[in-house]
Amino acid sequence: MKVILTEKVPALGNIGEIVNVSAGHARNYLVPNGFAMVADDSNKNLLAAQQKSLAKKIQGQKDVALALKAKIEGMTIELIKKVGASGKLFGTVTNAELSKELEVRGVEVERRLIHLEAPIKGLGIFNAKAKIFQDVEATFKIKVSIDPKQAEELKRNQEEALKNAEARKKAAAEAKANGTSETAVVELTEEQRLKAEVDKLLRS
Repeated sequence: MKVILTEKVPALGNIGEIVNVSAGHARNYLVPNGFAMVADDSNKNLLAAQQKSLAKKIQGQKDVALALKAKIEGMTIELIKKVGASGKLFGTVTNAELSKELEVRGVEVERRLIHLEAPIKGLGIFNAKAKIFQDVEATFKIKVSIDPKQAEELKRNQEEALKNAEARKKAAAEAKANGTSETAVVELTEEQRLKAEVDKLLRS
């Protein structure tokens, strides 16, 4: 069923919008409480007649949305995450999580109003957008950083790997001097690969 919202309804829409809802939700909650009217021809005409007072109400809510935009615009939310060996997060950053982070910073934005360019599955800086009201959008950034404890653990593992690599390199040199064969070159290459992966994670 289509209804015209006469008030802003969280998780549904802003004042003046025509939205689809279940018949029960409309008749039992929205219409009796004055939050909406059924979008039939007579109500559309009524809405047109009330356009002036409705426009004033819409402008008031738009002003609130613009004030909210001023708080969000240019904000950077930093999230601390653990990552797998490939640098990918365990799971993705969700809109609900971002909504809570904004709330912590004194800004309330419903999760349905937050839009990401693509799912966030790794470390780095990403762009996000909050569509607060009709024609009112705020952009902000999300910085996903590695958990400091995990970073320290990776650093220790890297140092240990380098020590092992140096030991194998030394053993290979000694074996060569003694005229015996060793397979340390392949193992060293593997250690170098590990070092490169860790370096990449720590720089993110």
